[in-house]
Amino acid sequence: MIPPENAARFAGKDGMVCGKVEKARYAEGSEGQPTFLHMGGMFPRHTFSARISGANRSKFAFPLESLEGKTVCVIGRIQRDSSRAEIEVSSPAGLKLANIK
Repeated sequence: MIPPENAARFAGKDGMVCGKVEKARYAEGSEGQPTFLHMGGMFPRHTFSARISGANRSKFAFPLESLEGKTVCVIGRIQRDSSRAEIEVSSPAGLKLANIK
């Protein structure tokens, strides 16, 4: 498990980033209508985001915004975007609720 604050160090590798979703945001007006799950601090100072494209939202049986405040693990290829890390999530298998105490 990689904490959101350290995810950028693993850019280019597959990994599992676990932490609290500080903000869940559906960017309906943005290209591709993505949903972002910001972790590792509050937006815009967060260190990690899970990105779910609008085309993949319907694959999830629950509103992605309901993950705000919950601890989740995001599984996939870690990419770097300026000072932040990001994982593109294309299916529900890429998100897991964590039972971290």
